[in-house]
Amino acid sequence: MADSSNPFFSPSTLPYQLPPFGEIRDEHYRPAFDAGMAEQLAEVRAITEDAAEPTIENTLIALERSGQVLTRVATVFFSLSSSDSSDFGTALEEELAPLLAAHTDAIRLDPDLYARISALNARRTELVLDAETDYLLERYHTEYTLAGAGLSEGEKSTLREYNKRLSTLTTRFEKNLLADTNDLAVVIDDLAELDGLGDGEISAAAEAAKDRGLDGKYVLTLVLPTSHPYLASLTDRSVRERLLSASRSRGIRGGEHDNRELVLEITRLRAQRARLLGFASHAAYVTADETAKTPEAVADMLGRLAPAAARNAQAEQRELQAAVTADGGDFDLAAWDWAFYTEKVRQATFDVDTSAMRPYFELERVLHDGVFYAATRLYGVIFTERPDLTAWNPEARVFEVTDEDGSPVGLYIADFYTRDSKRGGAWMNSLVSQSTLLGTPTIVTNNLNVSKPAAGSPTLLSFDEVTTLFHEFGHALHGLFAQVTYPRCAGTNVYRDFVEFPSQVNEMWMLWPEVLANYARHYRTNEAMPQELVDRIRESATFNEGFATSEYLAAALLDQAWHRIGADDVVTDVAAFEADALAAVGLANPVAPTRYASTYFAHTFSGGYDAGYYSYIWSEVLDADTVAWFTENGGLNRANGDRFRSRLLGVGGSGDPLAAYRSFRGRDADIQPLLDRRGLN
Repeated sequence: MADSSNPFFSPSTLPYQLPPFGEIRDEHYRPAFDAGMAEQLAEVRAITEDAAEPTIENTLIALERSGQVLTRVATVFFSLSSSDSSDFGTALEEELAPLLAAHTDAIRLDPDLYARISALNARRTELVLDAETDYLLERYHTEYTLAGAGLSEGEKSTLREYNKRLSTLTTRFEKNLLADTNDLAVVIDDLAELDGLGDGEISAAAEAAKDRGLDGKYVLTLVLPTSHPYLASLTDRSVRERLLSASRSRGIRGGEHDNRELVLEITRLRAQRARLLGFASHAAYVTADETAKTPEAVADMLGRLAPAAARNAQAEQRELQAAVTADGGDFDLAAWDWAFYTEKVRQATFDVDTSAMRPYFELERVLHDGVFYAATRLYGVIFTERPDLTAWNPEARVFEVTDEDGSPVGLYIADFYTRDSKRGGAWMNSLVSQSTLLGTPTIVTNNLNVSKPAAGSPTLLSFDEVTTLFHEFGHALHGLFAQVTYPRCAGTNVYRDFVEFPSQVNEMWMLWPEVLANYARHYRTNEAMPQELVDRIRESATFNEGFATSEYLAAALLDQAWHRIGADDVVTDVAAFEADALAAVGLANPVAPTRYASTYFAHTFSGGYDAGYYSYIWSEVLDADTVAWFTENGGLNRANGDRFRSRLLGVGGSGDPLAAYRSFRGRDADIQPLLDRRGLN
């Protein structure tokens, strides 16, 4: 670790310890990973060889201080692997996956380290710990136990092989998906085929074609979910069919990017690993350390919602079929028609044309006068762009966040545009995690996949893209506001089925009157979105919720089905398993397909939401109940924001999140607001 030219070997000297992206080269990564892993193993060895009785200081705090070089290189590398990948990075990630899995196992399965943690845990009541340290100890003991630290050496050897293989398979799944998504982008030769799209969308398609050397053509890049936002606008039915068919073809075409065998092997290995760890299924293993606790609790909740959602979707389908007939169509409604005719019915019923909203959703106005404005009104934070600070790509922008008294909060990095090097979807990452123990500040990132128009053209967002921006910014606020002592407790390090709650809450401000009036202005005339349109948006709030809930629940229940198989169950056909799983829950409707099919279900096969995709609607119970609280207590004001920030967001992962919720709300959450929101009564 003597190479002082490697920027990962020491903390960055830039503001907020922003990684020096301009200095980082490909050749820096592997040496930093190797040195970082070796350093952390030596630090752990020093803990286990300490002859002194285990204490919080010489065991837990020593663990919390370990691995800082590895943390620095890993956060940068994996942020770039999803945001701005390269052939070099993809190859290195495949190399590193089994090595990092083995490194993690070497620590979590160390019998001497586990013995020290267990000894401390046995003495928890007599140690008289502060609340955060007590919670830290409980989490360490639980996580190491669930990781297999108590297994025999023979069982640990088997476990290591499972973990190593799974790390390779999930990395390969993501690589295949990105390649197939890029390969299946729809190339359009004739501008007339794009009828229905706006100037900005056509400009983005032309720009995407130019980037691929297809001047004079148009390229429609795919998004991660099954459905594509352009399906609501394209008037050419054959183009809609091509676009949806391309989306659904990912990972099932044979060849090097086919993901079917990966799905089968991943789920089989996860089931076998779960049995080794003492669980009936991978879903049982995962939920044991979530707020849900059991897959039966998940099934009970999803099962309460699915029948009503399916009924509502079927009613919506009949209404859309009537619209097809009324429009002169002599065909049965297909999946690629749903969004298009939904917009027709929405416009006819509520006089709401979501495509007509785009001119009111210009990206800069949405960001500054919507997203940032709401956060300032609620929490008193100020956002200042820092063009002097550079991120991983020229399109990624850096903002400094301060409290109203000027005290620093952190950096927020926004990377909004799609590109071939970026994986699909939208997400938040922590680039530097706050910890008073280590003296580290906070840097969080948001990634979206908005189509980039040609230079000089405005970026006009869809209604859904605005929702996504508010959602992901809710994650960012959680990461920015958490104030903790220990790195393990930083930011969004909470139960997976709780982590979506703060982000979903932040969506409420998108249509909050004061916020919407401040940002929803026509990009040419600066006129506010007409109040009657706003009113109609609210009136149509539950419109198409049958479809929206069904496609989500289909994915969540599919995820559960894959991960409730037992170690001895034999599955050989991905398509047949998927069809049977959806039929079993009444959601096998080809006209309203699942949000993600198995072979492009990144959340569950490479994104860390395995057996956990239910988390979104599980968290939405808390979210809907919180929206009711804000509504009852005056909405967008500092008193409400300060309460939510201090009692919930600021806790991060330093305590039981449901206890934090009760501290904020005064009671457990009520499911009724969720049922009302989704029209599931």
